[in-house]
Amino acid sequence: MKLPVIITNFKAYKSASGDAAVDLAILHARVMNDTGVSMAVAVQATDLFQVASMVDIPVFAQHVDAVEYGSYTGYILPEAAKAAGAFGTLLNHSERRLSMEVLKLSIKRAKEAGLYVVACAKDPQEGAEIAFMGPDLVAVEPPELIGGDISVSTAKPKVISTAVGLIGAGKTLVGAGVKNAEDVKIALKLGASGVLLASGVTKAKNPGLVLRDLAKGILG
Repeated sequence: MKLPVIITNFKAYKSASGDAAVDLAILHARVMNDTGVSMAVAVQATDLFQVASMVDIPVFAQHVDAVEYGSYTGYILPEAAKAAGAFGTLLNHSERRLSMEVLKLSIKRAKEAGLYVVACAKDPQEGAEIAFMGPDLVAVEPPELIGGDISVSTAKPKVISTAVGLIGAGKTLVGAGVKNAEDVKIALKLGASGVLLASGVTKAKNPGLVLRDLAKGILG
């Protein structure tokens, strides 16, 4: 996956579930092809196969479990996500937090299955701790700003620079309230390798327009 990247988490929004998830993913692929800006999507487990079959951009699972083949009813097996077409997985999102012990094992299992891992952290300090567990990228998202009208780039730019300093250049994504080109531009200027966002795209009246605006933040 090329960096910098824009990753949209579809969460469980109606506007990004089922057939709508496919349509929104296709829109991401179209904008990526038109602009050359790297984009990826994170979808529900039930949409993974269908979405991955329809687009040529990286498709992430929103979560996988630290389990192996066996008696694990209701769990998401990393190998099953990979077989369904997942390029990677999110882990430890603020809405699906894990203990550090479970997260470490989850990262290990995901990597064993060949998944690219984006692990989420609530602040730069936690991000630095998680970075030692071996994920490909760490996404720092202050939970109080997630889904809000003010982005981390505007409200807490120091979080971004601190995260990059602790986690490392080329390893840090940021998110929470990211909605426009200026938010992306500030994040990249402070050293981030991309953004993780959700409602700014999934709940937009014209998500295509929003995606093209976000792409401008990377194109400069």
